[in-house]
Amino acid sequence: MDATSLAPAERAVKMLGGDLTEKSLRLHLEGLSGVDAVGLEARAAGLGTRSIKTTSKAWALDKIITLIDLTTLEGADTPGKVRSLVSKAITPDATDPSTPRVAAVCVYGDMVGTAVEALGDLHGDPDDGKISVAAVATAFPSGRASLRVKLADTEDAVAAGADEIDMVIDRGAFLAGNYGKVFEEIVAVKEACRRADGSYASLKVILETGELNTYDNVRRASWLSILAGGDFIKTSTGKVQPAATLPVTLLMLQIVQEWHRLTGQKVGVKPAGGIRASKDAIKYLVTVAETAGEEWLQPHLFRFGASTLLNDVLMQRQKMTTGRYSGPDYVTVD
Repeated sequence: MDATSLAPAERAVKMLGGDLTEKSLRLHLEGLSGVDAVGLEARAAGLGTRSIKTTSKAWALDKIITLIDLTTLEGADTPGKVRSLVSKAITPDATDPSTPRVAAVCVYGDMVGTAVEALGDLHGDPDDGKISVAAVATAFPSGRASLRVKLADTEDAVAAGADEIDMVIDRGAFLAGNYGKVFEEIVAVKEACRRADGSYASLKVILETGELNTYDNVRRASWLSILAGGDFIKTSTGKVQPAATLPVTLLMLQIVQEWHRLTGQKVGVKPAGGIRASKDAIKYLVTVAETAGEEWLQPHLFRFGASTLLNDVLMQRQKMTTGRYSGPDYVTVD
C-alpha cells in the first residue's frame, strides 16, 4: 500500500520528487515539525489585543466587507432567499452608496444558477469589484460520499457557473492516516473544476479543523491540501464547533507564508464559521497583515466565510458616520 503511486499533482511532484507515492507523501507529512501549541496560542492572543485608530478602523471595516463570502447553506434555502442574499451582496447598505460589495456569495450547488442569474453583469472577479459565486461541494458538510458522487457534485456546480468550489476533505480517511486517499480526492476535484474553456474554478479545501483535534493535524492537512493543488485552505464548514479560531487561522497563515517562501506560489486562507462581530474580524485582519503580509488582504488570498458578520460591520460603519448605532431594523438579520 505504501508504495502505491498517487495521482500526479504538479506541486507535489516538484516538492516530493517524481516518485510520488503513498510512502513519500506520508514521510513528508509526518516529517513536518510539530506545532508549539503554547507559543501559537500566545502569539494569537497577542495579535488579538492590538488596537487600531479610528481612521484605520474605517478602512478595516470596508476591507472586511470586500473579503466576505456572504453565505447561506441551509436545507431550507429557496431561490428567493438566494436572490435576496445576492441583492444584499450587491448593495449591502442602501442608504450609503460608498459601501463596498462583498467578494462572493456562497451557496449549495443547486443554487448556483440562481445566484449567477441574479448577479447579472456584476458576476465576476472580486478583485475587479464584481462578485463571485462560490459553491460548496463534495457531499458538504460531511464529505461522506463516493468519489464519483463528489466529482459529479463539483462538475454540476462548475457547469452552472460557479467561480469557486469549496470542497470538504474526508476527515475519516485523514484521521485514519490514509493521506493518499485524501490527496487523490483533492487532485480529482481540482480536475473537476476545469471549465469548458480550459480554465479552472478556484478550489478552496475545507479541513474542518474542529474535527482534526490537534494543531499538528491541522498542519499536515494544510500541507496535504496545498500539495494536491488547493488554491485556498479553509478552516471549517460552519456546521461543526469549534469552527474558525484565531490560533488555527494563524497557523494556516504561517503555513501559506512558508509555502510562498519555498515555492513563490501564493495560497489563500479562509476562516469560516463563528466570526460574527467586527471587532473579531479586525483581529483576523491584523493577524493576516502581521503573518502573511498586507498583500494577502485581497479577495484572491483571504476570505471570511460568514452569514451575519456583514450586519455588524454595517452597524459599526453607521456608528462611525452618525455617532450612534442604528435601530434594529437598519440591517437585515440573517
